[in-house]
Amino acid sequence: MTKVIKLALATSVLAGSLMANDVLNGSGASFPYSVYNAWTKAYYKTTGNKVNYISKGSSKGIKDAKARAVDFAGTDKPLSPKVLKKNGLYQFPGVVGAITMGYNLPGVDNLKLSRAAIVAISEGKVAYWDDAVITSTNKGLKLPHKPVTFVHRADGSGTTFNYTYFLSKVSKEWRHTYGAKKSLNWPGHQHIGGNKNTGVASLIKQTPFSVGYIDYADAKHNDIVMASVENKAGKFIKPSLKAFQAAAAKADLNPKKDFYSVIADPKGADSYPIVAATFVLVPKEKPATDKKVTAFYDWAYKNGQDIAKGLGFVPLPDSLTDKIRKYWEAKGIK
Repeated sequence: MTKVIKLALATSVLAGSLMANDVLNGSGASFPYSVYNAWTKAYYKTTGNKVNYISKGSSKGIKDAKARAVDFAGTDKPLSPKVLKKNGLYQFPGVVGAITMGYNLPGVDNLKLSRAAIVAISEGKVAYWDDAVITSTNKGLKLPHKPVTFVHRADGSGTTFNYTYFLSKVSKEWRHTYGAKKSLNWPGHQHIGGNKNTGVASLIKQTPFSVGYIDYADAKHNDIVMASVENKAGKFIKPSLKAFQAAAAKADLNPKKDFYSVIADPKGADSYPIVAATFVLVPKEKPATDKKVTAFYDWAYKNGQDIAKGLGFVPLPDSLTDKIRKYWEAKGIK
């Protein structure tokens, strides 16, 4: 091999290595995709550092993290400290958001759904929109005698986990029969499934007299009407940033437990009940790469608050981001 060829190959390998090191690749939860996508664009514009995040759903994000297929992964279902240790992963929260009950009911834009109605719809026990479990909390609203179509996620989903966790908090029957899961065989006969939150949004828009659970950002982006939902205090709360913030303030995210916590159905008269934190997973054995990931999220915590709010997410409070930075320091990834 000539010196010229050797030099060309060496230069090529070095260039490829630098390019690979300059780009961070992540995948997973679709729930925070809109805010992560906006953050990565703003981060690149400000720092020149490129971060890719592919929306696949939480199940595939966890799978990618365990397989070391990406530099970081997103999941709406937090992993327990035991599972993290077994798989050599660290975990911290990225942002807080909300799951809404979006619906397609021509002529109706102020629907209220009680806790009992949401469980009954999810169980497939509500055949028509004028069922008493819905009409009892919508006095004066003329609801049609039309079949109810329930729209859910078809793929493994952290949104589904947090939604079914909420159902488990509300209903003992649901908790004992189905529990909180990323995917399940939905009961009843009047339900359809879509992939990722974007798929659920499309199905709701295409299906008159449907209702389904969907993250606030995708519902808002697709102009889907969202119901007011009864919270633990018995109040009907419209989806709004203020109501999400009231709920997020009740969250218990402890670094000693790798922030392992599900925050749905918090206390508080003004709290929106179906809220969720979304999490980031990074591998323990790659501290140099992890430091680049945490640098991105540190930038987002400091500079991405307006972006998050504009998309309907709740930026993490300073008290929590301080805990996260200390967690990074303790793990040697800051």
